[in-house]
Amino acid sequence: MLSGVMLLCSLGLGACAVLLQQPHDVVVVAGQPVTLQCAITGYHGMVLWVKDGLALGVNRDLSGHPRYEVVGDHSKGEYHLLIQQTNLSDDGSFECQGIQAAIRSRAARLTVLVPPDDPVIIGAPVVSLRSGNPLNLTCRANNAKPAASIIWTRNGEVLNGAMYTKTLQRDGQEESTVSTLYISAANVESGQRITCRASNKAAPNGKEATVTIDVQHVPLVNLSVEPQPILEGNLVKFHCSAKANPPVTHYRWAKGGGVIRSVMGDSYEVVVDHTFFTEPVSCEVANALGSTNVSRNVDVYFGPRLAAEPQSLQVDLGSDAVFTCAWTGNPSLTIVWMRRGHGVVLSNENTLTLKAVKPEDAGKYVCRAVVPRVGVGEKEVTLTVNGPPTISSTQTQQALYGEKGQIKCFIRSTPPPDRIAWSWKETVLESGTSGRYTVETVSTEEGVISTLTMSNIVPADFQTIYNCTAWNSFGSDTEIIRLKEQGSLRLAVIIGVAVGAFLALVVLMGTLGAFCCARLQRSLKGVVSAKNDIRVEIVHKDHNAAREQDEHTNMKQMMMERGEFQQESVLKQLEVLHEEEQEFQHIKDPTNGYYSVNTFKEHAAPSVAVAAQSTETRNPGASTLVKQRVPTGMSFTNLYSTLGAGPSHRLYDYGRFMLGTGGSSIELCERELQRGGGPLGDSASFAEAQVEGGGCAPSDKASKASASSSSSQRSHSSSQGSEATRPVHKRMQTHV
Repeated sequence: MLSGVMLLCSLGLGACAVLLQQPHDVVVVAGQPVTLQCAITGYHGMVLWVKDGLALGVNRDLSGHPRYEVVGDHSKGEYHLLIQQTNLSDDGSFECQGIQAAIRSRAARLTVLVPPDDPVIIGAPVVSLRSGNPLNLTCRANNAKPAASIIWTRNGEVLNGAMYTKTLQRDGQEESTVSTLYISAANVESGQRITCRASNKAAPNGKEATVTIDVQHVPLVNLSVEPQPILEGNLVKFHCSAKANPPVTHYRWAKGGGVIRSVMGDSYEVVVDHTFFTEPVSCEVANALGSTNVSRNVDVYFGPRLAAEPQSLQVDLGSDAVFTCAWTGNPSLTIVWMRRGHGVVLSNENTLTLKAVKPEDAGKYVCRAVVPRVGVGEKEVTLTVNGPPTISSTQTQQALYGEKGQIKCFIRSTPPPDRIAWSWKETVLESGTSGRYTVETVSTEEGVISTLTMSNIVPADFQTIYNCTAWNSFGSDTEIIRLKEQGSLRLAVIIGVAVGAFLALVVLMGTLGAFCCARLQRSLKGVVSAKNDIRVEIVHKDHNAAREQDEHTNMKQMMMERGEFQQESVLKQLEVLHEEEQEFQHIKDPTNGYYSVNTFKEHAAPSVAVAAQSTETRNPGASTLVKQRVPTGMSFTNLYSTLGAGPSHRLYDYGRFMLGTGGSSIELCERELQRGGGPLGDSASFAEAQVEGGGCAPSDKASKASASSSSSQRSHSSSQGSEATRPVHKRMQTHV
């Protein structure tokens, strides 16, 4: 340069031109002014600024570039280039040249920096997402030179893990930066503020954009019930509180699935009953995203309520009966199965099982439930047992002589009886009228009543044995009924009252002892007055009273086993025996009162019984004995033939059983003995005969011999016949 100056000086072109100031590299932020230095002393020629090889103007005339201006003191040779509001177009290489002096400054690099545009978060200012979904945020910083860097922060804390991308703009100088931030659903909370900060050299403090996170969800509902527990019939309040984003739009209440349209708000008050224990109350809360339903049961205390009603049963004899019932109650209840009228607990379960039921199991059963301190409930069921009929009638019934009389037969039968028949002598009548007799049958809740009505009672009716028999598909039952004259009972009562009054009168009137004693002796039964100094006292005792029931049972059992009605021949036998008993009761003292005879302790004579072969058959299903069905339509003649009666057989050969008439019993085998025939032979053999398990009673030979020596042949025969059926008496030694 010195050589140049020197060169210029030697040529005489004027003073020497010297480049005192020249531009340097400058970095400027777009929008800011910048001045490039250029000062040449000793030079009065043209000064030129060149940008990237292109002249901007001569001297101070830069009219083509309005933002460009040459400034400085011209007298001092200052030609500084001032650029107002620099931009990217100013970025380049600048030179200052003195053309006549051939002076060029070095090239100075003007670098224009561009801060990024304000960053933008997609979806800002509020980003909404549904609860449970992750969050993805995108922040873009455009038109930056150099490219902006982006940082994410939340509450001052830097969030890492963002992904960046840079894109060069079309001008080839500016760049755009995009950053994507991923946040898991667990770390997302509604209301959070997340910031995106973009910065470069032009904006070292950076520029920020902030977004608010709005986590949306269906309503979060809580249903409260107050008070609990609560007794049935009291008021309870339901409150439905909800948190929702977006806000709640409506409430809906329901009970047991049924909508309660009268309630619209967040509270519901109601008087509760037992249904609130099993049917929950629900509150449904809805918003723009959906709805949430919450249900609650009420802890209601209530007494037993029947959930499964037990049913009455009808089962066959020997089968199992199973009853089932179910109750609900709160607090916990206790179930008890019992039989009506009995205090025994049969089961504490919902099920009651009766194994192999018998007729006596039939009846009413109760399923009872107890809720402590609240209440008790019960349900009754009936067990009906299918089986043979059962007849429960009074064996001796009464009627008035000459009046209309009735005999009733009460029958319990499940299923109902197919047939009911009355039989006496040779008559069998099931219904309707036959002569003086009418049979009527009436059904009641307890059973069936069959009534045999006699239009006009005659003496023979009191001597007849009546048989009531009932059948159904399971078997049969029979009952023997006798008719007793009602008037004789009244007479006996009158006599008893008279005797009692008379005895009282005797005590009060002791001064009249002789007269009263005579009257008393005539009144007392069993005392026979013969002489004033010698008396024969005959003590009569009803020794057959205890046996009468057994005889009736034996007779009934035999008839049921053989399936027979009473036969006329047996009835005739009864009449003969009755006559002999009356004759025995009127026997007078054979000594004509000469001896005083007293009796010692009586000994009942053994009864004669024949064990009949049982025709009972076992029902395989019920495992119980079933009686053989009596043949229907069979006459007494046929029955007699069935028993084997014929020329060589007699009725008593097949009917050796005890017959009761009044207060005495006479064995048919001894009657045969008196008649000189039968299986036992003559009187002697009969007296010595020993029958084990129900034969004829042996006779007291000494007693019979004593009686024979003091009585007539007729008296002897009668006494001997009666002796077999009366208790054996040991007689005292006679004396005068």
